[in-house]
Order: sequence, then structure tokens, then C-alpha cells
Amino acid sequence: MAPSLPTLVSTLALAVTLAAPERARAEALFPYTEPERVAAGEALYAEHCAACHGADLEGQPNWMEQDAEGYLPAPPHDETGHTWHHPDRLLFDIVSQGTEALVGGEYRSRMAGYGDVLTEQEIIDVMAFIKSTWSEPIQRRHDAINGG
Repeated sequence: MAPSLPTLVSTLALAVTLAAPERARAEALFPYTEPERVAAGEALYAEHCAACHGADLEGQPNWMEQDAEGYLPAPPHDETGHTWHHPDRLLFDIVSQGTEALVGGEYRSRMAGYGDVLTEQEIIDVMAFIKSTWSEPIQRRHDAINGG
């Protein structure tokens, strides 16, 4: 049985911190105020992410409850989800490497790494698009998480 969402979030943060403390520190990467990067990210999101995370970033239903196979459904990337609770560097690593690779142990996830599918810039652009959709207060809170 996979861990609950709060356990996953804590485990993921701890695993990344222990494995690479310099990478777990806040480091802003996502150019969410640059229209060209956001537009590129929006197109990439539609092509690679929307099927699971929703065309409107709404995620899958019951995303905090494990399904019959023990997987958590894809979370939303809008303000109702937990994406904005994590620094850019961790979010980049999740998209690049996949959740299982970062959490390790017996954790199972359908979120595969996209590091072999998308370039680093493309991943950054997707995340810039996602962040650009958040309200200014949430963007400011996320900037603070990134040390800004």
C-alpha cells in the first residue's frame, strides 16, 4: 500500500534533502513572467501533461486517495494542489526524474520522469506556464519558498 499524500510529501522532501542538500535549497528557475517561455510551456503542457493533470490543471478526481492499485491519481497543478508548496528545484527534479526515483523505497507512482522526453528548458517552460496560472498571492508565497 502506497503512503498517504502527507506522508509522501514529507518523505519526498526528506529524501531530496538527504540525497542532495544543495539541490533541495530554494532556487528559483521558472520564468513565469516571461510570455515567450510561458507560451512554450503551455503548448508542452497540453501535449505531455494535460492527459493526466487536466487541461485546466485540475488533476484527477480524488487525487489524495489511493486507487485500487495503490497509486495516487495525478494531483492538480492549480492552486488547490500542492505543487506550489515545493521549491522550483524539487519540482524540476520530480518532472525530470519521476516521483518514484526521488522517493525510492516501495513507493509506486505513475509519474514517470520526463528527462529523456523533454529538454531541461522545456521542463522549465512547462513549470513556468503552471506557475503563471497561479494568483499573485500564491506566486509570492512560492517565490518566498524559493528564497525570494
